[in-house]
Amino acid sequence: MDVNARRLVGRSAVITGGASGIGLATARRLAAEGAFVVIADIDPATGQKAASEVDGMFVKVDVTDPNDVESLYAKTHRAFGSVDIAFNNAGISPADDSSILDTGIDAWRKVQEVNLTSVYYCCKYALPYMQKQGKGSIINTASFVAVMGAATSQISYSASKGGVLSMSRELGVQFAREGIRVNALCPGPVNTPLLRELFAANPEQAQRRLVHVPLGRFAEPEELAAAVAFLASDDSSFMTASTFLVDGGISGAYVTPS
Repeated sequence: MDVNARRLVGRSAVITGGASGIGLATARRLAAEGAFVVIADIDPATGQKAASEVDGMFVKVDVTDPNDVESLYAKTHRAFGSVDIAFNNAGISPADDSSILDTGIDAWRKVQEVNLTSVYYCCKYALPYMQKQGKGSIINTASFVAVMGAATSQISYSASKGGVLSMSRELGVQFAREGIRVNALCPGPVNTPLLRELFAANPEQAQRRLVHVPLGRFAEPEELAAAVAFLASDDSSFMTASTFLVDGGISGAYVTPS
């Protein structure tokens, strides 16, 4: 991959959940492409560190608070004069979200608030700036589970990601004639601290998951960052309302190699 393509020079890019995992890898990639990066995260320590690394700006944000989110884009516009790219990436996958038979309503609501309602807020408050500019790219993190069912369920997570996918498609259609593109990034399992922690205690479970990935491994965060950079750039100028799967072939597989 050519990280020196410099496709985003002079553009502002807001990344929620930008202090770690896919968000941090994307911050590094978009900065390398020339963007002014805004790290939006709830943790000031890791958020400031990430912003310093990419010579960007940190904004402390609770993505479930509409006032925080509205302020995030206002601060971005004041600092850079535009809101060009919104990568709405913050999300959670807690242990108490499992089978519908076991998942309580509080666990359900928490995941929906962080994973789905936050994307609603981010789109709602980024879009008016993009309308005034007559252009913009919104990338919402959904998941491959938005297009597939899992026998081992995380019911609220799956439902939230399905909601992100559907909302992204609708917004992509609604705002297309205004020069605003909205696409849903659908990652497969990614080699992030969250996933490593999940499988550290049970390597056998990790290997069982890998059987279903035709490429035979988890994605690296940098591979997702490259996909975001493409969707943010003019290289994807004829793409909107897209289900952009970066899943190692999972969603295309019926029988995987042994």
